[in-house]
Amino acid sequence: MVHFAKINPAPKGGLFFSLLWTLLVLGGPLPGSAQPLPPEVIVASYNVENYLLKDSDRTRPKTVAAREAVADVAAEIRPDILGVCEMGSPEALADLRERLKLRGTDLTYSEFVNGPDPDRHVALLSRFPVVRRQSAVKVEYELNGAPELVRRGFLDVTVQITPTYALRLVGVHLKSKLPVPAGEMLLRRMEAQLLRRHIENILQENPEVNLLVYGDFNDTKEEVAVRDVLGPRGSLNSLTDLPAEDPNGDRWTHYRNFSDVYSRIDYLLVNRGLRPELVPGKARVSNSPHWRKASDHRLIYTSLIPQER
Repeated sequence: MVHFAKINPAPKGGLFFSLLWTLLVLGGPLPGSAQPLPPEVIVASYNVENYLLKDSDRTRPKTVAAREAVADVAAEIRPDILGVCEMGSPEALADLRERLKLRGTDLTYSEFVNGPDPDRHVALLSRFPVVRRQSAVKVEYELNGAPELVRRGFLDVTVQITPTYALRLVGVHLKSKLPVPAGEMLLRRMEAQLLRRHIENILQENPEVNLLVYGDFNDTKEEVAVRDVLGPRGSLNSLTDLPAEDPNGDRWTHYRNFSDVYSRIDYLLVNRGLRPELVPGKARVSNSPHWRKASDHRLIYTSLIPQER
């Protein structure tokens, strides 16, 4: 049996606010009139590959043509919630939001995690209000006796989709495959374990929460870092990996030019509470013709329908 999230179950303001919410946010009729079926909510994850507006010490700014292509790719699916990796700055996020708005996708609400990586950040745009922010900017751990930080932190927000239905989203970008002295695989494993701990804390606080974890894990599904995030198979707090695929049945999400390898390293993971609300067959990989001009990753997305219980 699935229940609504118990975190901030409705915005404050009483009946009047709920009626206003129905009209302004959901675009639906007032209570008492004919009620349509609940609309599908599209949630997407996209590594937008160095969406920087200015030069940094390590990375060139993204060209206007590439930023236009990113907006084209995202606007094709008209997401209600868009989580992004490798966002350069709050100004860059605003740039993407404006380009999406010009294409008819107005995502008013946002979250930006200003983690230790000076160039690449995790962020989120949403059509629905963000009613709770619990992002972890500075996540510390120790490796071989030396202090370390999760480079991009963990994005963690709750969005209010209807007056009685909330969705919690955790967005991540685990350590890249670029070599470092400590070993990039070891750092990624440590970050994955800390992410798993963060997820466990969420589910222990509220086992009935509707939880979706998304992002770029920089590992394929058989690697230990991904298995760590999923949790013990069959356990109450385990997550399910949504097998997104494109219209051709292909599931790769990333092309690494250096090694000429296509792989699946971007994920949408859901807990038990959210699974029944997913629309079957709607976990997809975008096959947009603009994908290569936009990023070395392809956008992934899924649809859910909030259920009255």
